[in-house]
Amino acid sequence: MTPAPELPPAPQLPPGESDLVRAARGLPVQRTPVWFMRQAGRSLPEYRALRAGTAMLDACQDPDLVTEITLQPVRRHGVDAAILFSDIVLPLVVAGMDIEIKPGIGPVVAQPVRSVADVHALPLLDPDRLDFLATAVRSLVRELGPVPLIGFAGAPFTLATYLIEGGPSKEHARTKAFMYAEPEAWAHLMDRLALSAATFLKVQLDAGVSAVQLFDSWAGVLSAADYEQRVLPYSREVFEAIGSRDVPRIHFGVGTGELLPLIGQAGADVVGVDWRVPLDEAARRVGPHRSLQGNLDPAVLLADRATVDREVRRVVEQGRAARGHVFNLGHGVLPDTDPGVLTHVVELVHELSAR
Repeated sequence: MTPAPELPPAPQLPPGESDLVRAARGLPVQRTPVWFMRQAGRSLPEYRALRAGTAMLDACQDPDLVTEITLQPVRRHGVDAAILFSDIVLPLVVAGMDIEIKPGIGPVVAQPVRSVADVHALPLLDPDRLDFLATAVRSLVRELGPVPLIGFAGAPFTLATYLIEGGPSKEHARTKAFMYAEPEAWAHLMDRLALSAATFLKVQLDAGVSAVQLFDSWAGVLSAADYEQRVLPYSREVFEAIGSRDVPRIHFGVGTGELLPLIGQAGADVVGVDWRVPLDEAARRVGPHRSLQGNLDPAVLLADRATVDREVRRVVEQGRAARGHVFNLGHGVLPDTDPGVLTHVVELVHELSAR
């Protein structure tokens, strides 16, 4: 008997037609796309080996390191998208601010913003100083082929908290006090940070990213009224500045359950949801015109396999209520996470959602 001829491999679709981009736009997908916030990081031994002896902010400005680190989780886990390896404060550092990322602490600002004069003294980000970023993105687009690359920037409010507090904070009391007491200076600061974020994203978009995510990590410390009046307009400025680019826009914050109806109004196609609100309820709050991303609790990945499987199934099922669903964690991968568990989650989501 003559053996049957081997079928040719399925054609690889370009990143713009990938499941990630289609889910972000609410279009039918072959399977629910998966990627993880902080998927390139300390949970991977190959990352720790590569980063040994190199400071975080130095690594973020080395195109070869950025390329390799961004690719590592794609190779290992088979995720459906890469997220650019970067840091939320990088645009401020490139602009000329003295900021250091201290291990175990986070970004520490040498001269915090505490007055109107400090706001006016902030340096502006010159796009000509971002050649390293464009080089890294172009290299990644070539290496990734059909896998989409997600661009990255910090939202104005979260950057403002680091500048005003001088580093990470639990209460963000100085930030709120400045926001209330100095409304004109606050508006000027947020305008400058919106311009910086837009500049950072435009360079990535011009170099070929297929989607962008704006991280507003600490927006959840605000009331809905304060967010709507004092923060939302500036996140909208960022998205409006890149509005002519035909790529999906993702907006994510932590502890933002009460803000979900507002976050999409900034101009996002996809609203990221942390683990505190079930996705079916999040879909009701966000409405039918935006997709959702999320929202497995990162701590679940430290539990036994049966628990992991149960919770992944729950998130996939609840995500069906949304216009489109991008599976992710509700925040970043914890450093102690077993990489094998992440790979298993990718495979399980693909299995459960195959159309």
